[in-house]
Amino acid sequence: MKQRASGILMHLTSLPSPFGIGDMGPSAYRFVDFLSKAKQRYWQILPLNPTEPAHDNSPYYSISAFAGNPLLISPELLVKEGLLPAAVLKSLPNFPKKRVLFRAVVAHKEKLFNHAYRRFKTRTNKDDYERFYRQNADWLDDFVLFKALRFYFKGGSWRTWTAKIRDRDPEALRWAGEKLHDRIEKEKFLQYLFDEQWRMLKAYCNRKGIHIIGDIPIYMPYESADLWVHPELFKLDTEKRPAAVAGVPPDYFSATGQLWGHPVYRWDVLKKTGYAWWIKRIKRNLALFDVVRIDHFRGLVAYWEVPAGEKTAVNGTWVQAPAVDFFNALNRRFPCLPIIAEDLGTITADVREVMRQFDFPGMKLLQFGFGDDFPTGAFLPHNFVKNCVVYTGTHDNNTIRGWFENEVTPQVKQRLFTYLGRRVAVDELAWEMIRLLMMSVADKVIIPIQDLLGLGEDARMNRPASNTGNWQWRLTPELPTRASFIKLLEMTEIYQRA
Repeated sequence: MKQRASGILMHLTSLPSPFGIGDMGPSAYRFVDFLSKAKQRYWQILPLNPTEPAHDNSPYYSISAFAGNPLLISPELLVKEGLLPAAVLKSLPNFPKKRVLFRAVVAHKEKLFNHAYRRFKTRTNKDDYERFYRQNADWLDDFVLFKALRFYFKGGSWRTWTAKIRDRDPEALRWAGEKLHDRIEKEKFLQYLFDEQWRMLKAYCNRKGIHIIGDIPIYMPYESADLWVHPELFKLDTEKRPAAVAGVPPDYFSATGQLWGHPVYRWDVLKKTGYAWWIKRIKRNLALFDVVRIDHFRGLVAYWEVPAGEKTAVNGTWVQAPAVDFFNALNRRFPCLPIIAEDLGTITADVREVMRQFDFPGMKLLQFGFGDDFPTGAFLPHNFVKNCVVYTGTHDNNTIRGWFENEVTPQVKQRLFTYLGRRVAVDELAWEMIRLLMMSVADKVIIPIQDLLGLGEDARMNRPASNTGNWQWRLTPELPTRASFIKLLEMTEIYQRA
């Protein structure tokens, strides 16, 4: 990981596709070709786990730490495999090109998946399917049963299911497995399709010399399969309700902190198991990705624990996690662990020490470099260290153009122009900031695709303060442009990141 290189941040859902959402089909391969020709070495994406309509289809809120998102399955590849008729490519709903309308996408793809599953059941040679099942049964059996039970109980939390199902009584689970057999097999089939299509796409990336950076959200939602299967690993009360939840304390940005509501881990129990669940999770992610970014990394060193029932995060406490013991266990299982630590926000000395001890690179965001600590702040290129990954912004930030036009103060604009050495037109700004990163000492530069294209605020992927309308932005088929390709290639070669 310690060679000069660069890459692009764009989630799969943002790719062009005639099916209303980006997927693992032809557009993904064309994007890989673009990266390869521009001599990029990394493609960073967001989590690939299933998303929830009730939570704005956020990739950071999933019912499984292990399963893939069926919405990313390409119907075009299913046609190629003979699982769908070619006619499905001709009679399509009029999906918008610039946004994902998740409800419409889910309804359409569900019909296609039902058709594909019926065809698959008639096949006699299922060797690849059986191989996939054998390799993933340790998480797959529980997940597909969980999905089938959610359908049977018409959604809702697993805690509201009948007591024996909720508490995983073996006889009750056997009954459910028999009663819901076909639904279970369909869910297993969808996971197989996801795995096969992703495996082919990743192999194509790697053959082109491109490494995929994936993303691991640190916590799991209470409604997830992981809580149902392993309640003992989380701080729950005797009724299996959350006893303590995660968040971050009050800070400069919020007087009441952030209350995420996800149950925190019981690190004492995890330690006694040799961190088995986390090791399995890391193993799964390293099978999917070449490098993994751990979101809210500091929570693996010390985390803000809030008693369940609190309305804000004010009345929380810091609790230490056995970080050194944990990462030693991971290193024994996965030598040369390829982790990027998301270390944004208020980071204390103990977190820095763990990152130093295990040589994990942190993140730097150029948008954060022009605040009141200018010019001494760590987010300015002259203060970068080699072992870090630098960005103009992330999926949670505005685009550079949107940030400049709508968020920065006159004082920040003046600092920015002073740093650049001249006043810059808004049309040039994103590229000038990309240049600052590319010429810096940092080993890795990752550029959000929106900044590569100089797009405005309407291309923003996520607004953390909003619970609706996020994760919808899509790249239109005519982008990226020839001009953006040439600029990217030139900078990559000039600053020796090829």
